[in-house]
Amino acid sequence: MYGLRPAVHQAADRLRAAGHEVHVPDLYGGRVAGTAEEGIAIKEEIGRDELLKRAVAAAAPLSDERLVYAGFSLGAAIAQNLALGDERSRGLLLMHGTSDMAEGVSADDLPVQLHVADPDTYEPADWLTTWYLGMRRARADVEVFRYPGVGHLFTDPGLPDYDAEAAERAWAIALDFLAGL
Repeated sequence: MYGLRPAVHQAADRLRAAGHEVHVPDLYGGRVAGTAEEGIAIKEEIGRDELLKRAVAAAAPLSDERLVYAGFSLGAAIAQNLALGDERSRGLLLMHGTSDMAEGVSADDLPVQLHVADPDTYEPADWLTTWYLGMRRARADVEVFRYPGVGHLFTDPGLPDYDAEAAERAWAIALDFLAGL
């Protein structure tokens, strides 16, 4: 929800260092929020449909590749929509966010990994239960990792939510997940 903060570029560099090709689309058109409220305002100004259009346009040139979609917070929600709409998707890595599930969506054996604060103000427990059940109904292969006592964006060292220990644990698990794809 903050846009392309330095932490997003650091995460991309970390994935590249592990041997992955990484693309980082700028769905906010260069805008970066300083607070969650500013990020929400930018998201609402642009609109969900436009953000999805921008994400699809960014992924379209890569359509011949079998992609693993990934994102942070709002970016995770968008990545989920892209992965579930791409029958060739190899996997889905969600950091701090999910999206609603449309009825009839199929994700046959799609490997999905979610890392989320516990509790998380943006991903409440009842929502996560509904999300998990929806993903299982879609036949996704889902793993959920909860991190007690941390804030929503606990992997972003530039935000108050940052928790170094939880972030390193999440990255170790996520990199192992990606290596297995």
